[in-house]
Amino acid sequence: QVQLVESGGGLVQAGGSLRLSCAASGSIFNINTGYWYRQAPGKQRELVAGITRGGSTNYADSVKGRFTISRDNAKNTVYLQMNSLKPEDTAVYYCNANLYVIGSPELYNYWGQGTQVTVSS
Repeated sequence: QVQLVESGGGLVQAGGSLRLSCAASGSIFNINTGYWYRQAPGKQRELVAGITRGGSTNYADSVKGRFTISRDNAKNTVYLQMNSLKPEDTAVYYCNANLYVIGSPELYNYWGQGTQVTVSS
C-alpha cells in the first residue's frame, strides 16, 4: 500500500531556513489535499498548513508570512518551505494527506513518519 515519506528536518539557528518534503509512494495514487502538522514536547499536535489539489493554501497564524506550502503533482510530493525560523517552531513535523486511486472517487488518509525540526536560539 501507499506510504508518505518525509525528509528535510534538522537543526538550524534562529532566522534560518529548512524545506520539508513529503512524498507519496505508489504510482496509482495522487495526493488530493496535503497538510503539515507539528507537535512540540508536552503539547498537542497542531495544524500548520494545508494545500488543495488546485493549489489553494491556508496557514496557522503563527507561521503566516514565514512558511510556504507547495506541491508538485507530477512527483506526488508536498513541500513546506520554512523561513525566519524561531525557537518556538521546534517540533516534530508530520505530513498528512488524502490520496485517491486514479479514476476512483475514494479517498485514503495517511500520515508521514515525522521529522524533527530543532531551532536553536
